[in-house]
Amino acid sequence: MQSSAIDPHTLAHLQTWQGHTESLEDQITVAPVRALSSTLDRNDPDPVIGTELPPLWHWLYFLPHHAQSEIGADGHAKRGGFLPPVPLPRRMWAGGRLQWHAPLKVGDVVKRISTITSVTHKAGRTGDLLFVVVKHEIHNTLGLCVSEEHDIVYRPAATKGEKAPLPMPAPQKVQWHRDVMPDAVLLFRYSALTFNGHRIHYDRSYVTEEEGYPGLIVHGPLIATLLVDLVRRNTDRKMHSFEFKALRPTFECADSRILRVSGQPQQDGKTIALSAQDHEGWLTMQATAVLI
Repeated sequence: MQSSAIDPHTLAHLQTWQGHTESLEDQITVAPVRALSSTLDRNDPDPVIGTELPPLWHWLYFLPHHAQSEIGADGHAKRGGFLPPVPLPRRMWAGGRLQWHAPLKVGDVVKRISTITSVTHKAGRTGDLLFVVVKHEIHNTLGLCVSEEHDIVYRPAATKGEKAPLPMPAPQKVQWHRDVMPDAVLLFRYSALTFNGHRIHYDRSYVTEEEGYPGLIVHGPLIATLLVDLVRRNTDRKMHSFEFKALRPTFECADSRILRVSGQPQQDGKTIALSAQDHEGWLTMQATAVLI
């Protein structure tokens, strides 16, 4: 059994970050909207001032701008600052919950207030797991537009022969589906759009040799965005809320792997059960969208 990097003293120190807040300002500009539309193979009208921002596309803004000297070996900013300095090397976006209160539009001057709401520890099958939940509230000049809870999980380094969690088959009886080829170019473009330097998404030698994965990892937020995009391709109704959970890594298509996103409208007429599956048919992300 692995020795614990999160002893009670360390956990107590990390939990002092609970309640920490950060406030950032930005403006919803045209260029990222146009670029993500192209990246997702959409044929949208050219965005102009007043164009409504699609759900989850606020992730194109409030981007981290750490100095190059502040970047760690994994391509993320070094530990500390707003997020606690967790002494575990692997960091993943595990899921989130979002609610839309009012539309964000191109041209809006916006403010995001972020708060660390919890820091919790669990002993997992492969060692320590540390979970950090961050709450974001995004306002324009008229008031609150988006509230979001963002789940981050920190894990130990991979060990030789480490087994992946038992997979679950993805649902097959679905009304909507779309196949996407998550190649290295798609991952690079999304990393560039979100100013994400995490090397697991573009540096194959790093992700295979240092973190022990079989290939480049598809961004969790990109998969979530593709799920919401599937909803947008099948209905014009507005989205009230969305929650998602990453269950298993999805890897890029160096060997022509396909990512399938699927949706099944529920009997209540407003809920969509969403899922993503890898090239082997295993469930990699579950999500639920609620429409207005």
